[in-house]
Amino acid sequence: MNNKEITSKNKYTLAFGLGLAFFVTVLIGLISVAWWIGQILVDQKNSPVSLIVISGEMPYTQRDDVLNAINKVDLDNFFKVNVNDIQKYVSALPWVYSVAVRKQWPNEVKIYIVDQTPVASWNGDFLLNQFGKAFQADTTKLNLSLPQFFGPEGSELLALENFISLNGLLEYRDLTIDELVLSERFSWQLTLSDGVLLNLGREERVKRIQRFMDVYPLIKRQLAEKNNVKTKIKAKANIKNSGKQEKQTVDYIDLRYDTGLAVGYKSLAYLAPSIKKINRTFISTENKQKDYLFSENMSFKTNIPQTEELTLNV
Repeated sequence: MNNKEITSKNKYTLAFGLGLAFFVTVLIGLISVAWWIGQILVDQKNSPVSLIVISGEMPYTQRDDVLNAINKVDLDNFFKVNVNDIQKYVSALPWVYSVAVRKQWPNEVKIYIVDQTPVASWNGDFLLNQFGKAFQADTTKLNLSLPQFFGPEGSELLALENFISLNGLLEYRDLTIDELVLSERFSWQLTLSDGVLLNLGREERVKRIQRFMDVYPLIKRQLAEKNNVKTKIKAKANIKNSGKQEKQTVDYIDLRYDTGLAVGYKSLAYLAPSIKKINRTFISTENKQKDYLFSENMSFKTNIPQTEELTLNV
């Protein structure tokens, strides 16, 4: 064996030794890292949830409400925490509409909440959201005045859809609906923001609202002229408390006619309201065919009306 062959063999042996040493080093390193990760996972397996992040669109639900709702959930072990349980308990809160829950390693739970959006009061005891679903919640948290809806069970969405369409028309006269009543016979009544009650009946609601909007300015103008005449007569006669000379305002407008409407008036002298409770009842008069539906134990303002009928052909 010559020197050249010996040198080549030595180089091969050295390269093999270095490669083997590198392989063993890498293998030991991988085993060490795997052992270290395993130790961390074992430690984390028994670690509790130490951070709860609550966010979302929550004008009514408070953080303490959420924490109290999930106090039955075991948070002592991150891997065993059931997000479905958290979602169930939070969803049961009265103001909550939807909930999303997820865990974030190593010790965090994130809860995203969207509250209900109330658009109306329903039968005095419930609220309606923007999808026509009834729910119960603490109304003292409301910072806005809601229209009042009354109707048979199951008619919530129908009431909301008609409110939206009819209210949109009335806005052209700077009026809004304060109260909507749907009777068990599906006859519609509206109380407007100026206190006037509209009796629409069961059919052609949009057409009758349009007729009202066309005629209402004329009614108000005629009433204003009539009140001015009474004021002048009263001043000339120096009459202080004559019932015949009292100013009037519109009490109701009955639109259940094919080509006209009936207007009822009441005296301004009796507009000071008194509050009382009544049970659910129907009140009907033969001549005016005027139906009222009140919710059980509903508070309402009572006036002493002096009404008269005026029929206008339009």
